[in-house]
Order: sequence, then structure tokens, then C-alpha cells
Amino acid sequence: MFDQLFQPMDLGGQTLPNRLVLPPLTRSRAGKDGVPTPLMAEYYRQRSGAGLVISEGTVVSPQGASYARVPGLYSEQQVRGWRPVVEAAKSRGAAVYAQLWHVGRQAHSSVQPDGGRPWAPSAIAITGWQYRSPQGRVPFEEPRELSLDGIKDIVEQFAVAARNAMAAGFDGVELHAANGYLFDQFLNSSSNQRTDQYGGSVENRLRFLNEVIDAVSSFVPAHRIGVRISPSSTWMDAFDPDKRGLYSALVRSISPRGLAYLHLVEPGIAGAIDSADHAEPITSAELGALFDGPVIVTGGHTPWSAAAAVGAGDADLVGFGRLFISNPDLPARIRMGAGLAELRHEGLYGGGATGYTDYPELQTAN
Repeated sequence: MFDQLFQPMDLGGQTLPNRLVLPPLTRSRAGKDGVPTPLMAEYYRQRSGAGLVISEGTVVSPQGASYARVPGLYSEQQVRGWRPVVEAAKSRGAAVYAQLWHVGRQAHSSVQPDGGRPWAPSAIAITGWQYRSPQGRVPFEEPRELSLDGIKDIVEQFAVAARNAMAAGFDGVELHAANGYLFDQFLNSSSNQRTDQYGGSVENRLRFLNEVIDAVSSFVPAHRIGVRISPSSTWMDAFDPDKRGLYSALVRSISPRGLAYLHLVEPGIAGAIDSADHAEPITSAELGALFDGPVIVTGGHTPWSAAAAVGAGDADLVGFGRLFISNPDLPARIRMGAGLAELRHEGLYGGGATGYTDYPELQTAN
């Protein structure tokens, strides 16, 4: 029934053993300085049966972080910390990519290095949502508008993080252009009201993403760079009157570049939650058909829906988030037709082994 999911495939010149993806999942287990920990190595080792492992969101600078204990790739100490984690993730033949992340206006002055308000394309605050501070939920602040020099600095931060990812042993990188973070803020007109070359027309709003791809390509070949987008999501005020036109233009813009893959968040997911608030959902099959390369789909899939998507040619690989958290040996369970463990909410974000590395694998499951 699931044979499609266990066919090898080529991704960026590497042969993946199966079509299952461990997608980026923020778990907040890094050290206070953003250095990966031995506990993270164990977590990725447990889930190394995936064909492709994509790291949790990894920030390109202290400015780009929103919460404590997310890993980074901007210091030599972080590079050293990632090496055993990457080695563990590769232990069963997976290709391993680092997801590079900058949250933009989803940060808060309490976590900014200079104590100031976060940075974004325009000085427009997120409304309808609240920032989760250690003292509780507080309103998002009006961000500072990035100058042209500030944009240039962040482009360079992504390039340095990509270089560091290669030094840490990653096979490639993924640019996190989904879920209302910095790339998405440049893309959507609700958060980008600039009047210079980075705002206004769709072509201008695509400029930042394409400049980062250019810069990252200096250290990572294009066929090892992936891009993740969430076309239907309005998470964190990522609104645009023509989402379909915007994201179709994005896919057409990056398709000729020979990238590793396009990673699509399914319409039923908004950030970290399920969502049915899509008047006109943009299907992954629709956008995937515009991309000349491998397509990953992630969001709410079961083994059955994943096999159907791959079998129909709507996707080449399928990501499983919650199922991979609660079933570290998910590929083995799917292949054997074994039962799947339920997700526990305890320990999803931060803490120790509980809810992180204590889910049993088949040989120890009751």
C-alpha cells in the first residue's frame, strides 16, 4: 500500500532512501547561546530513518530570533555544536538540510540584542496575535523599518549562515519563507508597504528572497537550496489581496534556478496550528505544477494521504511533523503497518527529554 513512499529518489545529486521528510519543527532545546546540545543529537538520531531531514528553524543572527533556546548558525561555537547533531541525523542514510530563519517583526524588544523594537520591511505591527514572552502574552510591537543597508546586512547574514551550515556538515539549506516570518513579510502587501525597490509590485516584493538565494549560492550550490512557503496561510497577518497571483509568481521566479526543492505547507495548516480559514485555498498540486523540480508537501498528512499524493504525482516527498514527533521510527512503522503513537503536548517547546526523546521505538513499544 505504501510502496510509493519507499522508492529512492535523487535530490540534489544525493539518493534518498525513501520519500519521507522530517520537516522543520521548533523544539527549543538548544543552549541559551543557540548552541545545539547532545539531547538534540539524540532526537535527530531517533528520526534519522527519514529520507530527508530538515533541521528546526535555525536563526541567522541574534536579531533574527524570537524565542529562547532556538539554535543558530552565526557563531563558530554553534557550528561545532551542530556537527554531532548532523552526524546523528545522517546515521541511517538521510540527506540533512539546515532551515535558515529570520523572524522579522515576530520578535520583541525583550529578545533583540540592542533592546530595541524588531526589524521588518515596514513599520506595521502584527494585530490579532500576541507575543509569548516569559511573563505571558503581550501585544506585538511596531517594528522598525529596515533601511537598504539593513536589508543588505541580513542578506549577508543568510550567506554567512549558509557557509556555516556547510562547515557543520549539512548537505544543503532551506530558506524559511513561510508562516509570516521575514521573507513572508516582504512578500505580502499587508506587511510590506515600501515604496523603494523592495515594495510595491510583486516583482519588487520577490527581490529580497531572490537576493538571498543569490548570496547563499556563493556557498551552497543552487541544487542544494530549498525554499519553503505557506501560500494559503494568513498566520501573523500575512495578508495579500491576490495570494494566488503572488505565490504563483514566486514559484515561477525561482523555478528556473535549479533549486533542490520547493517545500509547500498545505492549506490546512497555519503556523503551528490547524486552520480551515481559507476562502480560496491554493492547493499544493496547483503550485507544484509550476515548479520544475522536486516538490515537498507538509501539513496534516497521514501515511495514506502521503502515498496518494506521491502516487498521483502531486508531490515527490511528504513531510510528517506531529507524527514524526510522536513516532521517532515513523518510516519503520509505516512500512510494517504498525500502530502510530499519539502526540503528547507536554514538552513540545522547551524542557528536557520528556516529550522530546522519550517516545518509544517499535522494539520497546508496548
